[in-house]
Amino acid sequence: MSDVRIGVIGAGYVGLVSGVCLAALGHEVCIRDIDAGKIDALTAKRVPIHEPGLEALIATHWQRLTFTLDLEVLVASSDILIVAVDTPPSYSGDADLSRVMAVVDELGAVGGDPRHILAMKSTVPVGTGERVRSQLDARGLRQVGYVSNPEFLKEGTAIADFMHPDRVVVGAFRPGDAERVAALYAPLGAPVLVTSVPTAEMVKYASNAFLATKISFINEIANVCEEMGADVAIVADGMGMDPRIGASFLRPGIGFGGSCFPKDVAALKQLAGNSGYHFQLLTSVIEVNELQKRRVIGKLKKHLGDIRGRRIALLGLAFKPGTDDMREAASLVLAGRLLAEGAQVVGWDPVVRDLNGLAGVEIAASPHAALAGADACVIVTEWPEIVGLDWPGLTETMRYPVVIDGRNALDPAAMTRAGFRYEGIGRLPDAMLGAGDRE
Repeated sequence: MSDVRIGVIGAGYVGLVSGVCLAALGHEVCIRDIDAGKIDALTAKRVPIHEPGLEALIATHWQRLTFTLDLEVLVASSDILIVAVDTPPSYSGDADLSRVMAVVDELGAVGGDPRHILAMKSTVPVGTGERVRSQLDARGLRQVGYVSNPEFLKEGTAIADFMHPDRVVVGAFRPGDAERVAALYAPLGAPVLVTSVPTAEMVKYASNAFLATKISFINEIANVCEEMGADVAIVADGMGMDPRIGASFLRPGIGFGGSCFPKDVAALKQLAGNSGYHFQLLTSVIEVNELQKRRVIGKLKKHLGDIRGRRIALLGLAFKPGTDDMREAASLVLAGRLLAEGAQVVGWDPVVRDLNGLAGVEIAASPHAALAGADACVIVTEWPEIVGLDWPGLTETMRYPVVIDGRNALDPAAMTRAGFRYEGIGRLPDAMLGAGDRE
């Protein structure tokens, strides 16, 4: 399969990582984007996104990679066309498929032949494949194959996720198309699920919705733990020991964000609603996630009283460690809410340099600068650079040593001994831990 030529449409997180990893598997890969600045950067070997290991992988497999703005160039040099464009939420709550359909329109103008397969990696609602198939046929591209090939990459670990997948899902209208796309992943040795196009589309949405549900569930348990005097970290450990539950995604915090979970949960809820079904569970998942961010404000007020005029440091701005992605980041909600309450907000992140233009937020040059004179600190993203700070030496830096740990990243007992007024999410202060909990 090393002679298969691959074209990737979209040089974002999914498209760029997928294309580079396929080049690492020995394929010739052409990556196309409509952003000239992004293509210029990639052509100059500058990576426009922060993804650990990606720059080195591009350098290693540079000879098998080309970048272009021209779809006609990509089509002419490719056998399988991977679509990896954004599908952001629209005002109605549905996924915005305008970029996907624009690709179909452009392909209709460029043309295609029987060797071409359009493989959809963009997360699209169930029914999109049938709509695209119909549009391809209407544009005289009946000979072009179509498959649904959803991605399961996590930002920050995307390369490892691609190279060591839990499963490969391929939905197709024609068995031969499924076989050709599945063969791309054969060297990875992962289980392959070949199914219908609508089923493959639903696998992606259902997977993300379930993981988001686990997060909201453990956040609700954390909130109850705070009321009942239990420690959610130990509760989660006990739950995770049951193989029917599993330990993954049982980490309470201030809610999920990023480019996938919020969008996909909302889109699946909307998709169900459009069909006449009220997905009540996902309604609650979304509500819990939004309220969880705002609970931080209550925790700050518990320790500081009125927060008007208070200097609040937000440590970590990206939605998760290992990425510079600010889509649906908790820091945006917290900063906006704090500013509305009249607080002074200062933030720091090792890779993010602004809060998407959110006015009124000071960006510090270092975590120490962010904490200097702060009335309280909120850990928003558990970057190693933040968790590994010399916290005992920072008590004198802050005006008041109040730390709200929004990711339960620090040891409550150690923070309390260091002189901090520490509060996590569903955690007990050291003085309230039982003898068994201390071991």
